[in-house]
Amino acid sequence: MEFFDVIKKRHSVRAFKNKPIKKEKIKKILETINSAPSAGNLQAYKVILIRDQKLKDKLTTTSLLGQDFISGAPVILVFFADPEQSGSRYQERGEELYCIQDATIACSYAQLVATELGLASCWIGAFNENRVKELLGVKANLKPVVILPIGYPAEKPIPRPRKLLSDLMEER
Repeated sequence: MEFFDVIKKRHSVRAFKNKPIKKEKIKKILETINSAPSAGNLQAYKVILIRDQKLKDKLTTTSLLGQDFISGAPVILVFFADPEQSGSRYQERGEELYCIQDATIACSYAQLVATELGLASCWIGAFNENRVKELLGVKANLKPVVILPIGYPAEKPIPRPRKLLSDLMEER
C-alpha cells in the first residue's frame, strides 16, 4: 500500500473480529515502534503487549466513557512515557513533554503499520492512569499515555469530516 493510501485508510475502529493476529504481524508492529523517532534517540517509553483475555477485560474496566470494545481486540498495546529517562538529559521539559511525545509518536507508528498490515486500531486516551499502572504492575515513575487495541476490523467506519487547512494553519 502506498503511504498516502495508508493515511487515508486509517480510521478508528471499535469492533474487531474474533481472529488472532499472526506473530509475524505483531513482530512487524513492534519493530516499527522501535523505529519511531524520539528526543535524543532515548526512546523514553515502554510498551506492554497484552493478549490474555482476563487481563484485557480488567484493562477495559480502567477506561472511561464506556469503551467496552477494548477487550474485544486480540491484542492491546499500552504505551507508557518514561519521564525519568527523558528528564535525565532534558530536565523538566523532558519529563513533562519529550517522553510524552516519544510514546505518542511510537503509538502513531504502530497505528500506521497496523493499517498497512490489514489491521485496525483505536487510540484510547480516556482511562484511569493509576488503575492502569496498578493493573499492569509497572514502575511508579512510568506514565500511561495510550491504550491501543489492535485487530481485524469488524466494521468499516464512515470517514469523518476534517477541518479545512485554513482553519488549522497560518503562514508567516
